[in-house]
Amino acid sequence: MKDELYPSRLELDKSSYEKNLSFLRDYVGHDVVFSSVIKGNAYGHGIRDFVPMAEDCGVRHFSVFSSDEARQACRARTCDSHVMIMGMISNGALGWAIENDVSFFVFELDRLKAAINEAKRIQKPARIHLHLETGMNRLGLEEDEFEDTVRIIKENREYLELDGICTHYAGAESVGNYVRIQEQIENFKEYSSWFKEQGIDPKYRHSACSASALNYPETIMDMVRIGIAQYGFWPNRETYMNFVKKHPDVNAKHKDPLERVLAWKSEIMSTKKVPAGEFVGYGNTYLTSRDQQIASVPIGYAHGFGRNLTNVGIVLVNGERAPVAGLVNMNLLTIDITDIPDVEKGDEVVIIGKQGDQEMTVASFSEMRNFMNYEVLVQIPSGLPREIIE
Repeated sequence: MKDELYPSRLELDKSSYEKNLSFLRDYVGHDVVFSSVIKGNAYGHGIRDFVPMAEDCGVRHFSVFSSDEARQACRARTCDSHVMIMGMISNGALGWAIENDVSFFVFELDRLKAAINEAKRIQKPARIHLHLETGMNRLGLEEDEFEDTVRIIKENREYLELDGICTHYAGAESVGNYVRIQEQIENFKEYSSWFKEQGIDPKYRHSACSASALNYPETIMDMVRIGIAQYGFWPNRETYMNFVKKHPDVNAKHKDPLERVLAWKSEIMSTKKVPAGEFVGYGNTYLTSRDQQIASVPIGYAHGFGRNLTNVGIVLVNGERAPVAGLVNMNLLTIDITDIPDVEKGDEVVIIGKQGDQEMTVASFSEMRNFMNYEVLVQIPSGLPREIIE
C-alpha cells in the first residue's frame, strides 16, 4: 500500500526473488549452505524488509559487513536464522556478538585473542571464521601467523566454535584478474589443507561470492556468500556473457535467468507549460526549443538520483520514456512530457523498473551515471518505504 508521506517508494518482488534463489541453488548445489549477503542495507533493498522476505523463501543464513548491520539483521529476522559478520566489529562489540550467537571473521590475532577473552567472560564460545590472506592484500591472517593461530585455538578450544575457514577474491568478475584469482584459489586450497592437517577443521570452507561462484565454479565449497546475484543482477556484463557462453541451455532460451527484485517509483508532483526559448529550473542548463510541457517529480540527488543525470537521465511515465529537462535538484527533478499524452498530477513515475512495455534497469541507470549497479543500489535512501509484492 502506498504511503502518502513519502515522495517515492520501493517495491520488492518476492516471486522474482524466489526464481533467483531457485536458479542459484540449482547452480551451486542444494547441499551447499546459501548465505544471503545483505551488506549496504541489503544492496539498497532494505535489511528490515528484505530479511523476512528471504526467510519466507527459505533462507536461513545472512552475511553482513559490520556489527551495526548484524544488529539490524537480528532485529529483522522472524525465525532462527544465523547472522555472520564478514568485516568490521570492534573488540568492544565482540561480547554482544557472542551473546547473540552471531559469528564473525577473524583476520588478525588481536581479534582472535579478544574473542577468547570475551568468551571466557561470558562463558559461551565465540563462533568464528578464520579469514586467510590469499593474495588480495586487504584483510586476512598472514601465512606467518598461521602457527600462532593454531596454537592459540588449541589452547582455548572450549571458548571457540570454528564455524568456517574462508577467503575473498580480488575481482573475480573480470578476466583481467584471472591469474591473480587462480593464485588465490591455489593458495586457499593449500592453506586450508594445512590447517586441517594441524587439527583445525571448521564446519565450512567458503570463498565464493556471486562473481567467483559464476566465473570460477571450483570456488563453490561448503557455503557460498551470494550478494548482487540474488537481487537479480550480474556482477558485470562480462560475467553474464561468460556464463551464457559456458551454459548453452541458458543461451538457447535467450532469457536472463535472473530477475530484478527491486522497482523504484514516484509520482508526478506538478505540470507546467513552458514557452519556447525559456530556461527550465536553476541556471541555464536547459533551454526549451519549442512550447513544452514540463513535469516536476519529487526525487533528487538527496535520494540517489545523481546531479550528473541532469539533461541525460530518463524515467518512465504512462509507459513512455521521459527525459530529464534541467538540473537535478536536491529533492526534485524536472522532466519533458511534451510528447506523452494525458499526463496528470499523481501519475506514476518509474525511476527503476517496468511500466507498460518499457523498462528502466539499474544497469541503464548506472551507465547514464557512469556508476556500477552496486553504487546506484546502495545510494537509495534507507528511509524510503519498501513494499513486498507477492
